[in-house]
Amino acid sequence: MTSPTTTPAVTQIPITKPYLGEEEIAAVAEAIRSGWVAQGPMVAKFERLLAERLGVEHVVATSNCTTSLHIAMICAGVGAGDEVIVPSFTFIATANAVLYAGARPVFVDIDPRTYNMDPTKVEAAITPRTKAIVPVDQIGLAAELDPILEIAQRHGLRVIEDAAPALGATYRGRPIGSISPVTCFSFHPRKSITTGEGGAITTNDAEIAARARVLRSHGASVSDLARHNASHVTIEEYDELGYNYRMSDIHAALGTVQLTRLDEILAKRQHMAERYNRLIAQIPGVSTPSAPDYAPHTYQSYCVRLDPEQCAPRDEVMERMLQLGIATRRGVMAIHEEPYYVKRFGTVSLPVTEEATRQTILLPLFYEMTEEQQDRVVEALHTTVRA
Repeated sequence: MTSPTTTPAVTQIPITKPYLGEEEIAAVAEAIRSGWVAQGPMVAKFERLLAERLGVEHVVATSNCTTSLHIAMICAGVGAGDEVIVPSFTFIATANAVLYAGARPVFVDIDPRTYNMDPTKVEAAITPRTKAIVPVDQIGLAAELDPILEIAQRHGLRVIEDAAPALGATYRGRPIGSISPVTCFSFHPRKSITTGEGGAITTNDAEIAARARVLRSHGASVSDLARHNASHVTIEEYDELGYNYRMSDIHAALGTVQLTRLDEILAKRQHMAERYNRLIAQIPGVSTPSAPDYAPHTYQSYCVRLDPEQCAPRDEVMERMLQLGIATRRGVMAIHEEPYYVKRFGTVSLPVTEEATRQTILLPLFYEMTEEQQDRVVEALHTTVRA
């Protein structure tokens, strides 16, 4: 007989689940039958549809958002000896992309309400070595972009927006992806829509888009699709170091169908999140997400905050929830506290970030989630947060 202390309950309510159906299966099958299973016409179609959706001139699809960020760093001229200002309260890929380019991430603190980069902290972090600023639209909520863009313009810095979790978000009525000079998205299965794995760079700068297309495909001057469609023999050249960061047509086929579901998915997530807000408001010590006037929340994840004076420790709550068959995740990591970054750069003090990462927790939220499942999550939370 196995001990109950070593065999946790089977998770019955996942933290998230992609919404996929027969149309996605048919689209992927069509891509396979076409013979184009690498980057080809379906990637071009996905890029066009996404550009139309966001009202942006250029979309460059990639293998994931991390590779999008890396390419964006290179296009921004980020390199050895440079510094890039980033929030620590984000997924580690944001800072890793800075390191890939040979630069050093400089962490700044966040707004305690939105969990996004605090614009008032940015200017003090600028040094003669600063090359770029990377605001993150955390958990699907647009960062406060106008002051960040103004600071960047005044200091001659590049802005690379990490919108990994924020497809469909808006800032002051404008679609995220069409505002910053360069924006990077993710289509990982935890995001609102998915291509399985995938990412994209959006920009209105034709030169950046052209270079990004070259960099994502080993630095080749001509793409496979262009060579295939040429009426004469075309031989590509390699003028700079490139990478294999391409999206496949199989992934893009999935994405083209998912794009048609985006509004439906966002509406359902909004409905479920608002229902969470009403139910969780009755639990002492638990705060629901904040959304400022300038940006409606898309709820890529549903993040609550536990008051340590009234609630059990966050990790203890997560363990109790798991034993009740409910998956949760810590809110967001603090990159500057991760072992690799401590060993490489030493300790950094970011008090707002440090409090947030210890007190926040993500609850299950996905398109096919039922109200009965949501009620069960709230009931479990009500029980497990008691200190």
